[in-house]
Amino acid sequence: ETLRNKFVTGKWDDSNGTGGGAGGMGGGDDNGEYGDFEDLETGEKFGPKGEVFESDDEMDDDSDGAPTGMTDEQLRDFNANRKASKKKDFDDQYDEDKKTGDAAENDEKAESEYVETLQREKEARLQRNKEEFGEEGEAARLRHEGFRQGLYVRIRIDGVPVELLESFNPIMPMVLGGLTPQETNKGFLRCRFKKHRWHKKILKCNDPLIFSLGWRRFQSIPVFSTEDENGRHRYLKYTPEHMHCHATFYGPQVPPNTGILAIQKLSGNTPGFRIAATGVTLELDESFEVVKKLKLVGSPSKIYKNTAFIAGMFNSDLEVSRFEGAKIRTVSGVRGQVKKALREGQPGSFRATFEDKILMSDIVFCRTWMPVEITKYYNPVTTLLAKEGSEGWRGMKPKAQLQVETQTPIEVKADSIYKPITRPEKKFNKLYVSKRLEESLPFASKQKNEEKKRKKKSYVSKRAVVMDADEKKKYTFMQAVNTIRNEKVSKKKTKNAERRVEKAKEDARKEAKLGAVRKANKKRQYRIDGKIAAARERKRLRGE
Repeated sequence: ETLRNKFVTGKWDDSNGTGGGAGGMGGGDDNGEYGDFEDLETGEKFGPKGEVFESDDEMDDDSDGAPTGMTDEQLRDFNANRKASKKKDFDDQYDEDKKTGDAAENDEKAESEYVETLQREKEARLQRNKEEFGEEGEAARLRHEGFRQGLYVRIRIDGVPVELLESFNPIMPMVLGGLTPQETNKGFLRCRFKKHRWHKKILKCNDPLIFSLGWRRFQSIPVFSTEDENGRHRYLKYTPEHMHCHATFYGPQVPPNTGILAIQKLSGNTPGFRIAATGVTLELDESFEVVKKLKLVGSPSKIYKNTAFIAGMFNSDLEVSRFEGAKIRTVSGVRGQVKKALREGQPGSFRATFEDKILMSDIVFCRTWMPVEITKYYNPVTTLLAKEGSEGWRGMKPKAQLQVETQTPIEVKADSIYKPITRPEKKFNKLYVSKRLEESLPFASKQKNEEKKRKKKSYVSKRAVVMDADEKKKYTFMQAVNTIRNEKVSKKKTKNAERRVEKAKEDARKEAKLGAVRKANKKRQYRIDGKIAAARERKRLRGE
């Protein structure tokens, strides 16, 4: 009991016959009773008797109706019962208020009080602003804060053309925006471009398009290309049907990843879907390199063992010197290399070496790449300067539209027309194998001593054969046997032909039944392959 008093402050119950902890240790003035206290670490509150309170209300209510002389367990039960009774009274009162409508009035009252509180805060804030900004008031506030939302502002714009005032339409809203210093410059833009799936026709290269890019709408002439694995941008005449390509055009510079929308016409009477393509800008520069394929064709004029003189591919010795070391190839697949220009013969002739001896009938070609010039064309869309709006603005028209409007026939190039190809049958010389090489060949590859076919019949084949009676009987019997055998073979062939016709009909019926299923399966597989290829292309473009 003495050790217990050393760890407890306050005074034990009188029935225990012990004094306070301090008194047990010999204290004099500390034997008075202690009041309620709170454990700061756990947050629990204790009464003078050691009872535990769960809230401040219980501490206040404990002094009203808490009986004395209870143990801790009995006191906890008593507090739990009292809390349950209070909760029940509160629920009954709330249900009664709901029935009589007092709760709704209380909610409206609380809402009105909340609104009044907000109004008072607003008035106080306005008063503080008035005291802060002084006599100038709103003008000083706008100077420090800027224009807030909902305020009317007056903007002065210099250099406005008079056509804007004459054709101004107050019904049409005007959006004002700003440009960074970089966006005022013009240059070439390269973007990732894709024809819209709802647009009916594919887009042709060098046909003018109207671009909506950032704050600007303008007309320009794009050049389409695709990027090869080695980074070369190869020229495309048309946009792909269901995949992206690159488009390079001249226009105002914008930050990368800016969205692009392209249309062909501004007029509202255009049938069908008007949005031609969409895309996003990738990079901008003063110039971009786009190349297209060019094949230089020549023919051999003189042939040695592995060397040949080629003419007709170049026009001068200077061109030959620029292509020294270039790879060339024949139609039959023999590879070669350009060496030196010839001093004699047709201008542009050169000496070339090949892997094997070529023929005079071979065509020699050299695959090259030539740069494509990108047109610097920028025509801003000035629909606000025309009274008719979009109908009053005129831009460049594509060649196909001009041909339709002027009823001009399509220009046909004679070289572009497909012609029937007639190739004479080539006769090759007889293969000659030397005796020394023939000795080392296997028996199957060696030449056999075959008798030459005679043009005239020999004496043995022309002489008459006279048969006796016995030989005639044998010959007649063999003819009869052969006739029977031939008849059986002909009947068998006829039956087999009929059987093949019936089997072909049966196979056609089966194929007709399975054709639709196979077509659906192929379509599903192609769609899956297309999605996989598109996902790989997106990963490649993102650099993953």
